[in-house]
Amino acid sequence: MRNNTHMILSDQEIGARMNRAVDAGGLVIRPWSQACQQPASYDLRAGIDLTIPRGATALVPTLEWVELPADIAATLRCRSSYGRKGLVLTGGFVDPGFRGELTLCLINMGSQDIDIRKDERVVQMIFQEVRNGDRMYNGRYQDSRGAVGAKTG
Repeated sequence: MRNNTHMILSDQEIGARMNRAVDAGGLVIRPWSQACQQPASYDLRAGIDLTIPRGATALVPTLEWVELPADIAATLRCRSSYGRKGLVLTGGFVDPGFRGELTLCLINMGSQDIDIRKDERVVQMIFQEVRNGDRMYNGRYQDSRGAVGAKTG
């Protein structure tokens, strides 16, 4: 019997979930790269080249298309190599049922401009098990492609 602590998915569990159909608890990450698989997370890559001036905010699409099943949520964290340069990620939670490319809201709080190149690993996606949930994401960012600005209403 499992206790009530949070369970973060390991690399083996992430891989096992990738081999199932989404409706059977599978996880979709396309394109997938072995180099992005970490012991307890998956690194998402930038979908575009850009330079973020110091003090500026930028919306950056991920290269990957992600689909989360009903029993998995994800937290996004800036990779430490970018954090050490002053890059901050906001809006870092992905609900079960989300489908699409993720839009990363990045703020350069550092003292110099930060260059990001397409295909560079920028953020880590950490997967958590969701128990007894019966709601799936079906919001305004479902099926997003490219960087999507704030939608109101």
